[in-house]
Amino acid sequence: MNILKTTTLGLALAGSLAFSGAAQAETFITIGTGGQTGVYYQVGGSICRLVNRGSSEHDIKCTHTTGGSVANINGIRAGDLDMGVAQSDWQYHAYNGTAPDTFPDGKFEELRAVFSVHPEPFTVVARADSGIETFDDLKGKRVNLGNPGSGARATFEVVMDKMGWSTDDFALAAELKSAEQAAALCDNKIDAIVFTVGHPAGTIKEATTSCESKLITVDNDVIRKLVDDNAFYAMATIPGGMYTGTDEDTTTFGVGATFVSSSNTSPEVIYEVTKAVFENFDRFKKMHPAFANLNEADMIKNNLSAPLHEGAVKYYKERGWM
Repeated sequence: MNILKTTTLGLALAGSLAFSGAAQAETFITIGTGGQTGVYYQVGGSICRLVNRGSSEHDIKCTHTTGGSVANINGIRAGDLDMGVAQSDWQYHAYNGTAPDTFPDGKFEELRAVFSVHPEPFTVVARADSGIETFDDLKGKRVNLGNPGSGARATFEVVMDKMGWSTDDFALAAELKSAEQAAALCDNKIDAIVFTVGHPAGTIKEATTSCESKLITVDNDVIRKLVDDNAFYAMATIPGGMYTGTDEDTTTFGVGATFVSSSNTSPEVIYEVTKAVFENFDRFKKMHPAFANLNEADMIKNNLSAPLHEGAVKYYKERGWM
């Protein structure tokens, strides 16, 4: 028998088997979310559950990790994350390179939008005995700014700048994670928490039921100008009665939660993730109260300042939405 032919045949067979194995190999993806008491964590977890339900069809396995808007975008840029949840303002700033202090590497031109999710009002909760009645009253108080890397912290820093405030204007400028802030408020370690989040939110519910506290209106000339000057912001209302201690509607402003990725992430993967959400849309909407009023038409256009990922576009065109 010809040894060369035998060897060649063996190599071809081995190559064929290797290719076949690779074709059937599982693809593992990681979604960046936020603190466990915030809605971002629920967004990522819900998407992963839907993706993993269909893994027998597409061989994609999904996990999610905590972080926050800025950390998620930086993680996607570095290749450590495949996709993530981010506030609409930080999606805009990352793509356009308009926040050099937050994104010092400049424009993230590979950033891609997939869809938007729920609205996120800028939320201030103060202890009832703190003396805080208006947003301006935060000066001189013990305030949790939020953890570095979170979109909530970065948005508060924008507001602080517009208000002419610095951390020196607070008696304490805490950097607690979202999961820690309610306990700190009710243990009287801080007077107020500031958190950009979808509602109802676990951390706000914990804070308002564990001790006497209330939501504070965030509405003045500075805030109105900030909203007027930036399309990714909008005035918002947190309904009265949603939380103990606040019976009237609370006026504030806010952003939108968005689901983002990179042009370096496979279009096939993004297609399957997008399909998993919208083919199971009723199930998705029931996974958290903040999702209850979502609709497909808004999700594929609202609050998206980076180009849509081609994998998402493929699915939307198949559905006749584009």
